[in-house]
Amino acid sequence: MIPIRDTAPCNSTPYITWFIMAICIGVFIGMKLMPDQLAISLLNKYGMVPARYSGVSVNLPFDGYLSFITNLFLHATWIHLVVNMWFMWIFADNIEDRMGHFPFLLFYLICGVFATLLQWYFDPTLDIPVIGASGAIAAVLAAYFFLYPLERVVVFFPPLLFHVPAIAFLGCGFYYNYIMLQRQ
Repeated sequence: MIPIRDTAPCNSTPYITWFIMAICIGVFIGMKLMPDQLAISLLNKYGMVPARYSGVSVNLPFDGYLSFITNLFLHATWIHLVVNMWFMWIFADNIEDRMGHFPFLLFYLICGVFATLLQWYFDPTLDIPVIGASGAIAAVLAAYFFLYPLERVVVFFPPLLFHVPAIAFLGCGFYYNYIMLQRQ
């Protein structure tokens, strides 16, 4: 099932959502246009490498925990970027509308940093960069789940379109991710 849109009305322009998306897309395209070695260097510098903070030697300078924020704007592949930005586009506008612009930005960043901290906690010796907005977007989806449970999500299930309650669509998504984690 591919979500197409939601039916919840939005009463304000989602400037912060658009700003976050523009940064993620701009950074990704910029990194695709640069030489691979420079892109890898930037991923190591601005992606959160758990081993950097766990006393494991990885030849990376301490960055004052800056990468706990900067990693939220980096993506590994086109599909990684498109899926994250697609869910952001569909669901974040309503959360920003409900919270307000600045509180939404704080919510997004705090949840993203918390997700990054959890990654560090559960795999402190990982020596490759943790990147992506997935943790922050998962928080946006969780907020949508609780704030708009009965709104409809229009989903494409080839070859048909269905209107599904948000609680069912997002609940199935969370359950699917839970099952996938259990298999790892």
